[in-house]
Amino acid sequence: MILKSFLSVCLLGLGVLVTASAKPLNVVLFVVDDLGVHDLGFTGSSVFETPHIDAFVSEGVWFSQAYSAYPRCVPSRYGLMTGVHPSRAESEGEQLGNMNPERVTLAEALQAQGYATFFAGKWHLGKGPENWPEGQGYDINVAGGSAGAPGSYFTPYLPNKKLIGPETLTAPAGEYLTDRLTSETVDFMRTVGQEDRPFFVTLCHYAVHTPIQGKPEKTARYQAKIDQQKFAGSEFKVGPDGRELRHQTNAEYASMVESVDESLGQIIATLKGLGIFEETLILFTSDHGGLSNTGPANKRELATSNAPLRAGKGHMYEGGIRVPLIVRWPGVSAAGGASDLLVSGLDLYPTILDALDLPKLPAGTLDGVSFAATLAGGAEGPRDRALFWYSDRGRRGSTGDLNAAVVRQGDFKLIEFFNEERFELYDLVKDPRETTNLVDERPKVRDRLRAKLSAWKKEMKVKDRSQTPDRAG
Repeated sequence: MILKSFLSVCLLGLGVLVTASAKPLNVVLFVVDDLGVHDLGFTGSSVFETPHIDAFVSEGVWFSQAYSAYPRCVPSRYGLMTGVHPSRAESEGEQLGNMNPERVTLAEALQAQGYATFFAGKWHLGKGPENWPEGQGYDINVAGGSAGAPGSYFTPYLPNKKLIGPETLTAPAGEYLTDRLTSETVDFMRTVGQEDRPFFVTLCHYAVHTPIQGKPEKTARYQAKIDQQKFAGSEFKVGPDGRELRHQTNAEYASMVESVDESLGQIIATLKGLGIFEETLILFTSDHGGLSNTGPANKRELATSNAPLRAGKGHMYEGGIRVPLIVRWPGVSAAGGASDLLVSGLDLYPTILDALDLPKLPAGTLDGVSFAATLAGGAEGPRDRALFWYSDRGRRGSTGDLNAAVVRQGDFKLIEFFNEERFELYDLVKDPRETTNLVDERPKVRDRLRAKLSAWKKEMKVKDRSQTPDRAG
């Protein structure tokens, strides 16, 4: 692990620091919590309204095969902030929920290059200030702490399980958290946007995570819209993945999605109003798939359906790990472009450094791979790249998922359910819904991917978890 005390030396040795004569691009990283890839208008939702996101995709590049580093919050966010695979970090003795202060974050890499750094929203990494944004490279931290969700989206922002989060904000009655985080971000950009110093903004909304609470006027409008639609088949599907919501019928969730969409619209409008939209790299994504599943006997409220993808948050099926990703690199990326290159949340860190023409960290520091060349319209990147996932945090009772290890390479994806000693193999091009297990029909593909997965697990030094029970809750 590279130590922060050596960060400046390493960066100085690898490149040139920012000069006052050429102000580099600003960066806005906009992350939504629990947003499914099909929770957007342009990806096919007939219920959710996302006009600002839909407009933004026409200005940026859409990555149709983008994945999170993990199908749950903490490991996924760890990967976003560090570019390091969560399995590697854990094998080195790091606790993802109590982030090692010596790990170099993206914010620290940019801060060392003279960037003003700002964080607002959900952090969910660490139990104390040294592990929170202010201890991880951010000059300003608004409402980021150990909390994974607010106690309420409306003031007063009640604490959630005594974890630190938005309840630290002083707010007028009736304020909505998504709006507050947006206004704090807008205020920061207005303050620093006209300065010579570039800025790095990370807006990580708590939305659309539970509790599912939307603005009443929006919720009523969506309920009327849902009532007018006809959905084929039953509301829930009960099977090996637990209890799965089959249709997007949650009006409050739809309201939350619209508020997030409005947030992105305000961020973009502010950048344009300040005259710096063409000087700002913008990345829009989610930490993992939408909450669509519970355990077989769990009757809690579900947020969305990831259909046609299978399952959702927590699962290693596509509904759990596929995420939306839109990137706009002004003056470089093609407006309305699209790529089916396999990319991961781990890749944002090195891609941002490349796009800004900033020094790379030493080899071996990051697991992510830059896709800046793809954004620039050049090489599409290695088509034989393999992506890997590993979970010994299966929550059968909560979201219906099981302990598993996964590899995807090319068209094929292999899942190892190591508690049950069984494998599933899918051709994601022909069978994106993951309905037909080819593990017996395609033995050569199975064996090749199984060998790759085994080698990767050895590289990551993951412990043998074959006897680790899937969690009940």
